[in-house]
Amino acid sequence: MDASGYIENDSKAMVLLMGLRRCGKSSICKVVFHNMQPLDTLYLESTSSPSLEHFSTLIDLAVMELPGQLNYFEPSYDSERLFKSVGALVYVIDSQDEYMNAITNLAMIIDYAYKVNPNINIEVLIHKVDGLSEDFKVDAQRDIMQRTGEELLELGLDGVQVSFYLTSIFDHSIYEAFSRIVQKLIPEISYLENMLDNLIQHSKIEKAFLFDINSKIYVSTDSNPVDIQTYEVCAEFVDVTLDLFDLYKNRLGPGNNDEDGINKPIYQELKNVSELGNGVILYLRQMIRGLALVALSRPKNADVESCLTIADYNIDIFKKGLEDIWARSKIDNSQIKAIQNESVNR
Repeated sequence: MDASGYIENDSKAMVLLMGLRRCGKSSICKVVFHNMQPLDTLYLESTSSPSLEHFSTLIDLAVMELPGQLNYFEPSYDSERLFKSVGALVYVIDSQDEYMNAITNLAMIIDYAYKVNPNINIEVLIHKVDGLSEDFKVDAQRDIMQRTGEELLELGLDGVQVSFYLTSIFDHSIYEAFSRIVQKLIPEISYLENMLDNLIQHSKIEKAFLFDINSKIYVSTDSNPVDIQTYEVCAEFVDVTLDLFDLYKNRLGPGNNDEDGINKPIYQELKNVSELGNGVILYLRQMIRGLALVALSRPKNADVESCLTIADYNIDIFKKGLEDIWARSKIDNSQIKAIQNESVNR
């Protein structure tokens, strides 16, 4: 089927996942967006036709995976329409395979995509690095970046910005990469970062992430550098919280306005606070649209309860700010659609 047939005329941010056969595209989708265990991906069959999946977080995100064996520039494919609709082109290169063909293919795709959509983000995943030594990872990344640059220079594309990530489905590197990719597609990202900066400044918080709880992608964080170990701890705290929540979410009791005395499921906001053995406090609180705020703090000689009370108050304000951003984005999207419909009717 023509991949362009999957394109919808809406406000979804589109991520196009491409690469040669057996480079790991399907495994990435299953692990990141469907919580499949990495070892289970060994039994996945190679993708034979385009697939499209939708995810709703602070933005409506669509991820389209294209099979590596298809030629998207045949007359039967509406490639121009396809690439014009894409916010991010994510190209996967198998670092454990001979990658010159992949780099040549990547350069050809960039050449076409950039001409029809100069605003497209070009993201390259140097994948399956879990089987490489640290030195070899660095060498492979340097070599792929250099060869890609040379290929683009020959095509007259020396001004194109390309981002490279070392990734594996067996650690958190793939989530970190997709977090950075998705953040570029969120128009309100600067507002979110400023809001998180204000939150940690006034709440004695060291680091805060706004997670999509289904994928463990963080759609925003404060302006402090991201330490991968801190991210891993916070991401694992999301998993632990969800596991605990599943044990108790079906508890019954009198609901609000329960005049007939019938027991009804009690709505429980997803929230968890835990103190680790090293004194670190982890705080998780449910936000809007499948999002959760996860914060890490290290209170020193302070009343933990007092710190949590302040955090609760400030996070209430942060959540209200998120709701306002989401409400404004819906208005903006409806205005864009109205303008589009008006131009079509003309």
